Amino acid sequence: MSDEPRPETVEPAGWKTPRGYSNGILVPAGAQLLFVAGQIGWDAEQRLVSGDLVGQFEQALANVIQVVHAAGGWPDQIARLTIYVVDRQAYLQSTRALGEVYRRLMGNHYPAMSLVEVSALLEEGALVEIEATAAIPS
Repeated sequence: MSDEPRPETVEPAGWKTPRGYSNGILVPAGAQLLFVAGQIGWDAEQRLVSGDLVGQFEQALANVIQVVHAAGGWPDQIARLTIYVVDRQAYLQSTRALGEVYRRLMGNHYPAMSLVEVSALLEEGALVEIEATAAIPS
């Protein structure tokens, strides 16, 4: 990781600290914004790597990080994640395993996040899709 300025967590005074995300992220002046398209759990050849949520989540998040790296950034420069799942209950039942994957790939960096349940994703068999915004120093 570089020594460049990072997005800063913003939490209103008196609010309970959220678990696994931040309520707000302040982007440092001069940073370039990188908008990462929704990534699913497939490899570079566009083949799904797994039929389960945790395996697809790991690959989708790794894909997001690879795009951030390609732009010269690091995972702790990700300011926002939106996670789309086709089964909220499966997500809730897998939170421990998903958290382990998340921390292994992202460390203790928790950007502003949203989780949205959708009826389906574009690619057949996709269970999760993750999009991101990163603030990469110029």
